[in-house]
Amino acid sequence: MSAKAISEQTGKDFLYKYICTSAAVQNRFRYANVTAETDFDRLAKEHPWLLTERLVVKPDQLIKRRGKLGLVGVNLDLQGVKAWLKPRLMMETTVGKAKGILKNFLIEPFVAHKQEEEFYVCIYASREGDYVLFHHEGGVDVGDVDAKAQKLLVGVDEKITEEAVQKQLLTHVPKDKKSVLASFIVGLFNLYEELFFTYLEINPLVATKDGVYVLDMAAKIDATADYLCKAKWGDVVFPPPFGREAYPEEAYIADLDAKSGASLKLTLLNPRGRIWTMVAGGGSSVVYSDTICDLGGVNELANYGEYSGAPSEQQTYDYAKTILSLMTREKHNEGKVLIIGGSIANFTNVAATFKGIVRAIRDYQVPLKEHEVTIFVRRGGPNYQEGLRVMGEVGKTTGIPIHVFGTETHMTAIVGMALGHRPIPTQPPVAAHTANFLLNSSGGSSTPASSRTASFSDNKVSATSSPAKKPKTGTPAGKKFKCTATLTQSNRIPLHPKATNLFAKHTKSLVWGMQTRAVQGMLDFDYVCSRDEPSVAAMVYPFTGDHKQKFYWGHKEILVPVYKNMADAMKKHPEVDVLISFASLRSAFDSTMETMQYPQIHTIAIIAEGIPEAHTRKIIKRADEKGINIIGPATVGGIKPGCFKIGNTGGMLDNILASKLYRPGSVAYVSRSGGMSNELNNIISRTTDGVFEGVAIGGDRYPGSVFTDHVLRYQDTPGVKMIVVLGEIGGMEEYKICQGIKEGRITKPVVSWCIGTCATMFTSEVQFGHAGACANQASETAVAKNEALKEAGAFVPKSFDELGDLIKSVYDDLVGEGVIVPAAEVPPPTVPMDYSWARELGLIRKPASFMTSICDERGQELIYAGMPITEVFKSELGLGGTLGLLWFQRRLPRYACQFIEMCLMVTADHGPAVSGAHNTIVCARAGKDLISCLTSGLLTIGDRFGGALDAAAKQFSKAFDGGMLPMEFVNKMKKEGNLIMGIGHRVKSINNPDMRVQILKDFVKLHFPATQLLDYALDVEKITTSKKPNLILNVDGFIGVAFTDLLRTCGGFTRDEADEFVEIGALNGIFVLGRSMGFIGHYLDQKRLKQGLYRHPWDDISYVLPEHMSM
Repeated sequence: MSAKAISEQTGKDFLYKYICTSAAVQNRFRYANVTAETDFDRLAKEHPWLLTERLVVKPDQLIKRRGKLGLVGVNLDLQGVKAWLKPRLMMETTVGKAKGILKNFLIEPFVAHKQEEEFYVCIYASREGDYVLFHHEGGVDVGDVDAKAQKLLVGVDEKITEEAVQKQLLTHVPKDKKSVLASFIVGLFNLYEELFFTYLEINPLVATKDGVYVLDMAAKIDATADYLCKAKWGDVVFPPPFGREAYPEEAYIADLDAKSGASLKLTLLNPRGRIWTMVAGGGSSVVYSDTICDLGGVNELANYGEYSGAPSEQQTYDYAKTILSLMTREKHNEGKVLIIGGSIANFTNVAATFKGIVRAIRDYQVPLKEHEVTIFVRRGGPNYQEGLRVMGEVGKTTGIPIHVFGTETHMTAIVGMALGHRPIPTQPPVAAHTANFLLNSSGGSSTPASSRTASFSDNKVSATSSPAKKPKTGTPAGKKFKCTATLTQSNRIPLHPKATNLFAKHTKSLVWGMQTRAVQGMLDFDYVCSRDEPSVAAMVYPFTGDHKQKFYWGHKEILVPVYKNMADAMKKHPEVDVLISFASLRSAFDSTMETMQYPQIHTIAIIAEGIPEAHTRKIIKRADEKGINIIGPATVGGIKPGCFKIGNTGGMLDNILASKLYRPGSVAYVSRSGGMSNELNNIISRTTDGVFEGVAIGGDRYPGSVFTDHVLRYQDTPGVKMIVVLGEIGGMEEYKICQGIKEGRITKPVVSWCIGTCATMFTSEVQFGHAGACANQASETAVAKNEALKEAGAFVPKSFDELGDLIKSVYDDLVGEGVIVPAAEVPPPTVPMDYSWARELGLIRKPASFMTSICDERGQELIYAGMPITEVFKSELGLGGTLGLLWFQRRLPRYACQFIEMCLMVTADHGPAVSGAHNTIVCARAGKDLISCLTSGLLTIGDRFGGALDAAAKQFSKAFDGGMLPMEFVNKMKKEGNLIMGIGHRVKSINNPDMRVQILKDFVKLHFPATQLLDYALDVEKITTSKKPNLILNVDGFIGVAFTDLLRTCGGFTRDEADEFVEIGALNGIFVLGRSMGFIGHYLDQKRLKQGLYRHPWDDISYVLPEHMSM
């Protein structure tokens, strides 16, 4: 949601900090917060004025009309405040239908004043601008301010002036106060705009000779503007509506939502209830709540929530386990039901999200059975069959009753089943599988012929001249009226007329954003619609250079240009007239405003959710001025079967085919919800000849286009014979449809239903999934709008459950009248399935190019050899333990991890003279980069330098395992003329021991269970040093034999496994890894010292040339 209420304290804090006015604002920051934990002595020290002034105390919990409810203590001292709080603090009280605990109070200085010094001021947002209301009589008895107050509309992008305020608002204010109040109101309005308020009310505002006092304040801010206002807002706490507790689980889900690109919402209504929901989609979640309440379940409905926007498996798991944890805390004597519902998804992979839910069900299977939970599932969309399969499978394996249904079942039918109003089918019908993309039998790659004989209603009698006979339409036959100004967008007549036909068979679009899956979906749709050319002309993506992107057109591959900037794309593609914007919420405003500079664009679809309302209103204003149609924001888009689809609208190709969206029907619809628009595609395809056009205008409070924009287009489109409108709680746009029907401007049959009827049954305010789904007055409720539509003559069902039946009834009447003559159906062309999607569905298999068994980065958390990265840190494995996981796939003992780290430390460096360091230094001084220098040094490692660990381990192991005595081994190697690897040092000797070896030897002898191979090597050392003192067991040899002992005796490896690690070179890896640290150190050292190019001195080179070449 966008507009969220803030506490009075937060609102005043913003006002006192940031208001800019010449009026003297009194009592700035003079307020104190009181809760049950408050220490009044400490409070008085922090706020000394509490001891010296008369006080006012009141609850700060979003309670309206506190004065009339007796919830304001006035003109008290601190002791009086304590006495006043005693019977109220932490006590339950009823406000309207809501019961809640009074737990948060605000104390402020009492302001003595006269009644005539009280005023009322309010600023609130509307589509066309912001209204400022002012009344010269404020206070608890202000009454109906909408009827009484003076109003000033400040249009979008317009400025407020003191002159306008005085002239239009302060006509009844005494002259001596006009200047002060005008300055304050202008400052207040500027603050309202700057901090993205959507509502700000002060009542009363007191103006005395000393200045102005803000006594009581209520406010809402646009939470989506957090990224713009964070510096000034800080961390805002949004309190819950009075009567509903703020649960930690709600905060947890809100935090998940904030960190995710998906949408995750949870509101607890009655934690003891037996009916729980886990619904996908903002619109769908409202429909399910409506149906539960319609069937008498309002008092048992435990929660409202939704997940949408393609959450990952892990995010869905976290969401689901939160729901399951809550519902298994208290038993219910009738058992409990969980409704996992949703409409037909457009782009969410249903199987992926269901896997997260299945994981949660498995984790909670015991408490779910103990609480006698029955689960009902209904879903559709990409890969939904696999999702339903795994959901049904977990029911069988866990013994939890899980009833699973797909698109063949009406969306809300499972609610009736769950509540005992419908029988549960034993074998539901099987819907078409996602895999039904049959290959074109011809094998050709040319564009197929049209899949229709004709439009279902081409050249037939117009619906306007022969409407349906049902009297509910309330429209005289054949009567037409001109569109009045009240039916134009926002009562503003555009400077340039907007296109009536948004999409056609030749429509070309630009796609903003690298949304390759959405673009491929559009091209597949174009192909099955028998378009001559793809609908996507180009893409715009500012984060890469200009290039070509590969896509499929049927069987063949094509290239679509991608441009870095909009100007180049527009210049090179003058045929483009539609922009589909997948820009993020942060960049959508700027990119849309830029797009509207180009006159070739007549339609823009904005997909992003969470654009601040102030920005959206500026987009709407500019679009009206330019004559551009806006679909969105917060939408999936729209579809015109046989012609064009926006992005992911309509879902995967199987749903396009199942809902017959590849050819036009006779029914046009408009909806707010994207998911519900796909559900309408399904309903309309099953009850009529199909969809002519469908648009989801978006769930924001101010969508770029409104219901009437599209209903009037449909009215004027001959191919449309009936109209379906799926409205929603919040806003007043549906009343314009009522007006159009009554005035005769809309004569085609309109079937309409507004979702959100459950809101009037809840005791406290619930903000539904869509930002605009909130009623601010009675006329904005879904119940009121459904009544008005029915009264006006629209066809209105009793509930969403009956919407499909009513659509079929109206359609059948139109067919009976001859208004619609269904055309013969022709099978659509087929498109081969993408390899990646076929693999996702499990339809194909192929050998993997790579195999790995040490690391998996695909999930929510990185995994090393089966251990999540968080566990690696919790267990404090360190570098040695991490190396054990990645190299040996084992969690090694602590002493083994320490030994590995010691080996890395002692092998890290051995000075600049050794060949590896020397090479690194020379390379660094030649100006090469870090990687090149490190590689230069590493390439010197081999049998002669540093690579003796493996060779030493192999030689000593072979001799020891073969039963050779140390002397026999030495003699054998001498006889064969082979060096003993790991024996000998250039500098160190028996008389000048290598302290690195001594340190390691002390540790190994102390901690290793056995050191048989090391002891053998030390016996060999005794023999070799007796011949020459520098033939010691060097650090390479020591690590080689000690590490072999470690592998053989630590208990983590079989003998064969230990030998295999030696054989494949694991031990040399210790030296490579350790010495890399030293090489990097030498590189950084040379760069820091700014050493120049190295040239070896002549006097250090012996020039030995052939005699005949010498001078």
